Amino acid sequence: MDGKDSEKWNRQDLPLYDDVEHRKEAAFRARVKRVRQAVILTGAFTFLSIWGSFGGDILAAFSDASSAKSDGPGLWASGGEFRTARLSVAEAEKLFLSVPSPESALKTSRDLSNVPHLGGSPADFEQAKSILKIFQDELGIHQGSKLPLFDAGSVESQTSTLGIVNATAPRAWIDTYYPILNTPLERELQIIGEDGNVAWNADVEEVGDIADPAGRFAKTIGAWHGLSKAGDVTGKLVYVNYGRKEDFDALALRGVNLTGTIAIARYGGLFRGLKVKGAQEAGAIGCVIYSDPRDDGSVTVANGYAPYPAGPARNPSSVQRGSVQFLSKYPGDPSTPGYPSYPNATREDSLNIPSIPSLPISWNNAQKLLAEIPNFDFTLDGTPSTRTIRLKNDVDVKVTPIWNTMAVVPGHVKEEVVVIGCHRDAWVLGAADPVSGTTAIVEIVKGLGTLLKKGWKPLRTLVIASWDAEEPGLIGSTEFGEDFHDFIRDHVVAYLNVDVATKGSRFSLGGSPSLGHLLRQAAIDLPHPTDANRTLWDARQDSGTYTGPKAPHLSGRSLEEIGADHYAEQLLMEEFAKPDNLNIRPLGSGSDYTVFLQRIGIASSDEGFGGTFTDPVYHYHSVYDSQRFQELYSDPGFVKHVAVAKHLGLVALRLLQPPLLPLNTTQYALELGNYLETVKLSATKFSIDANFSSLEKAVYSVQDASQELDHFKVKAVERLEKAIKDLEKHGKKERHCAHSRWTKPARWIRKIFGAHTHHEHRHHEVVSAPRFGLAASDSTPSSLTGEDEFGKHKLPKRVRRVMKAAQAVVAINKKLSSFERGFIDPEGIKDREWYRNLVVAPGKWTGYGATTFPALSEAIEIEKNATLVEYEIKRLNTLLVKLADNLQP
Repeated sequence: MDGKDSEKWNRQDLPLYDDVEHRKEAAFRARVKRVRQAVILTGAFTFLSIWGSFGGDILAAFSDASSAKSDGPGLWASGGEFRTARLSVAEAEKLFLSVPSPESALKTSRDLSNVPHLGGSPADFEQAKSILKIFQDELGIHQGSKLPLFDAGSVESQTSTLGIVNATAPRAWIDTYYPILNTPLERELQIIGEDGNVAWNADVEEVGDIADPAGRFAKTIGAWHGLSKAGDVTGKLVYVNYGRKEDFDALALRGVNLTGTIAIARYGGLFRGLKVKGAQEAGAIGCVIYSDPRDDGSVTVANGYAPYPAGPARNPSSVQRGSVQFLSKYPGDPSTPGYPSYPNATREDSLNIPSIPSLPISWNNAQKLLAEIPNFDFTLDGTPSTRTIRLKNDVDVKVTPIWNTMAVVPGHVKEEVVVIGCHRDAWVLGAADPVSGTTAIVEIVKGLGTLLKKGWKPLRTLVIASWDAEEPGLIGSTEFGEDFHDFIRDHVVAYLNVDVATKGSRFSLGGSPSLGHLLRQAAIDLPHPTDANRTLWDARQDSGTYTGPKAPHLSGRSLEEIGADHYAEQLLMEEFAKPDNLNIRPLGSGSDYTVFLQRIGIASSDEGFGGTFTDPVYHYHSVYDSQRFQELYSDPGFVKHVAVAKHLGLVALRLLQPPLLPLNTTQYALELGNYLETVKLSATKFSIDANFSSLEKAVYSVQDASQELDHFKVKAVERLEKAIKDLEKHGKKERHCAHSRWTKPARWIRKIFGAHTHHEHRHHEVVSAPRFGLAASDSTPSSLTGEDEFGKHKLPKRVRRVMKAAQAVVAINKKLSSFERGFIDPEGIKDREWYRNLVVAPGKWTGYGATTFPALSEAIEIEKNATLVEYEIKRLNTLLVKLADNLQP
């Protein structure tokens, strides 16, 4: 636009004047020029104010999290005059941490665990609406006359999620998906006498004890396996230990043929659906799974403890319900693999559910069945029962609506999103699983609501999710992930999960190594829930107090020495998920982080208090997962619920607030080296001759590139800090122009970090901000060339310098948030292509536990195929070389 055009443009925005009013016109044009300058400085000082609130965190992000501390208001907040945020980072954290309370948590837990709420049931829908109401009340969301309930795939549902990047105020809604689910009908378990008549007929339901008020619901939801196969079968019974792959392999080596038999396995060691899968593939026609007191550590009747509800030991009539979906094949709706279960979705044959019937049974019933095996002493020898067993499982299979309750708290940077979630559905009452997690989420929401009332607004956008139908197969979260795959890939920078907040004494953290320092530091910064002289991080070493007479014989013994006799599920889970050097275990599957981490490549975490050898026995998926158990044994005083709420909320705040994402790619890059060493040892063990040199080189290149990026981050912050100081110094004379505007919506900072904004145009004055768009992209924004919509008018040099430095921070954030996307291969993992993360995935034969370099590890350990190993090395090498290139500053 040349000078004449510029003059014409100005005249078009002027009112009509008579020729005699030239002086008024000139005065107005001068005013336009002053407003232009004020708008420029408004943007500059808006950025100064936000930097003032977060500057300390930027600097801390580059140091080891163990020593990183926020220094409060930061460099430019101290004067107060140019500080838009009403709360500094330190003030926001302090206020947030003051909100969660045991009294509030206790009330929430009692409210949510008072009735059974199976996923897809009417009670579950009522809870979805209750959670929606909590979101609305606490976050200040307007409640219209119509319930914001939308069918997945509808315009309203799509707009609600895709419109998160345009949200200007908190809002909440419910999405409805339509997966295939089943519920129990008639079930029978019988011993058939030699005369063909029923010699024993089991009571397949739990027996309720009124000493726990939950006992009255023992038969409300039948004891069955979710997504189990209907069938009526008769055969000899064979004990298969945990039903692990190695157990079936050991039987095969002994020449045991399981064809036509009914397998009996005990819980623990791996996901229950894979027990049924192993039995099915070995030729069994049915499977029953029981809870064995040998896995309860020292808290047993044999050690002198009374069974629950009279004492802390296992109730022998309790039954662990649960899904038998083949979790390591793919999670979610079995009939819509890889795509969302809309109301009109095309259904496919389900490939991740059993083809043989199964039932969960109590220890009482298991003892009766095992007594049918001659001379049974728990030896894995394949001896069949003398008499035959009849197993009947009838289920009602149908498309069932489920409800994800969602909320969004928009930030200044709408293009970057942190998601925090917990599932809501339970097999019965679920006071621990998942009500303890949901209770923690509610406390977090209350804390955030308090911040919002004080005028706080996060830098990034936060999404809060109450997932449905996690128990049958991670369905609510998986369908959401499949529905909004591209949105999540492009915008979500981290997913924070909680499932069971507390069921025992020991604090446990799992997550991506890139989140390790952040998770650890937050735990170090919080007090231990019951010991003022220790931190929450120290609670990772806690144990229960129920030692019993045999407990001394447990201490100091290895997994091999203890074997399967003492709390084997915990021991084996720890063996499958060995912690890294931050004592934060890698994630496999079994909860709602799966679609985010394993399919899309989002940094994820999970946490909660779990059980140990000396904790009261947690009745997993039983009617006795009850409020009474939580208050009496799991968390007296409800201080652990609050500890998890504070920790998870603090981690969320530290992801939401600093301009530079606190993701440690170098920590993850170093872990890649450890993963490679594990694979090399495995290749030696299985006599696979493979050349790992190219993969070693690729790992080193990722490490080098990440460390180079670390150095670049420091320099980028130094440049930005210097540029802002320089701008502040030279902008003092103009501050009076900006002062009246800097408290308005921070358009400039939003544009800096890639968010959208709208320009207003009014007669008589120009109030539209110049195009300060600095989202990371291949093209250079016009603002960096010094031009904007005012034509040849150039932004001041110092403003351009700040903007250019800010763009560097945006570009770094993009590299950090997309780091784990570099592990994703659309081809997926052999035989389970839904899983696309080639660096970490649930083990093919564990389900819960993590396997690192999964496709390569399984080519070595399961396939034992040298050609496939070389192929997987090349595939992984290609990903890592590309990742290293993308990390380059």
